[in-house]
Amino acid sequence: MSHSAIRRVPASVQSLRSRAVWLLLALVLAVAADAPSAASQAQAPATADDLKQVQQMIDKGHTDEALKRLDELAVTQPVVPGVHRLQGQAYYAANRFSDADSAFAAALVQDPHDLESTQMRGLTLFRMGKPAEAIPLLTAAHNWGPQTRVDPSYVLALCYLDTRRYDDARHSFALQYGFPPDSASSYLLAARMLFRRDFVPVAKDFAEKALALDPQLPLVHQLLGEIALAGNHLDEAIAEFEKERARNPLDGAVYDRLGDAYSRAGNYQPALESLQRAVLLEPYNSAPYILLGKVLLRQQVPANAAMYLEHAVGMDPGNYMAHSLLGQAYRSLGRTSDASRETQTAEKLQADTEPKLQNVK
Repeated sequence: MSHSAIRRVPASVQSLRSRAVWLLLALVLAVAADAPSAASQAQAPATADDLKQVQQMIDKGHTDEALKRLDELAVTQPVVPGVHRLQGQAYYAANRFSDADSAFAAALVQDPHDLESTQMRGLTLFRMGKPAEAIPLLTAAHNWGPQTRVDPSYVLALCYLDTRRYDDARHSFALQYGFPPDSASSYLLAARMLFRRDFVPVAKDFAEKALALDPQLPLVHQLLGEIALAGNHLDEAIAEFEKERARNPLDGAVYDRLGDAYSRAGNYQPALESLQRAVLLEPYNSAPYILLGKVLLRQQVPANAAMYLEHAVGMDPGNYMAHSLLGQAYRSLGRTSDASRETQTAEKLQADTEPKLQNVK
């Protein structure tokens, strides 16, 4: 048999092969025709509705779902304005502050006038423990906007405190409340914030400055009394609280703090009188009831102490001190099982409130 005979293929087989080639070619062309439309669909730019839906996910706490969608939107070129800002919001909501900072920084590269990203990057840097870096951003965007969720003036003031710029902090707090920056009210407000963050000597200086500017300003002597009480200067605290009581005789909180000061000084009768006045003026505050129970226990009157402490527990069942003191009162009354129950409750509540070490990511 010749070579030509071996290579000769029947016409029917050639026809089948030809059809197969054409079918394969048609399939390739069809896939190629569909490919551009699929790619263009994947690269379709984000719309306002897309961004609104992602914002709703973040607001509802679905940050993982939001970030997945944002990753898809971020691959489009150019990136639609708002995508990086929403990424920052989602990372911030998830406490991923380093990622949030990077996202807000990208948003500001895209739009340096993005007020919300400026505010949120400043807040993020503050949460990262970088108050000095946060200050320029918060200074540039300290006003409220439609999307502002944390008062930037307050955060800016905290940054100033953490960088020891106390007068700047006072001005920022005053701006938040609409006070004249160098007024007595401004000094008193700053003094209270300083005391809350344990800047005690500066807090006292600012409170005294407020008093010098306005000797009749309410709550100055109360704050000075709180500062003295924190330092266990009991006579000074009592004197300040008495001055505040003379200026503001219907403020239940003054009587509460005065009662506490008298109690710590061992002056139980004036302590009882002050705390009972506090209860009448502030009947829904558990603090004076707890202090009354404590004073009555020291006076060895457990039955009356139990009455006040039971009321305090009913008002504030999560207060471990109220349960602990009530357990002592029950024990003095011979109610052993009730005493054990209250003591165990107090120990559990106290353990739940103690800080716990967590993994740092």
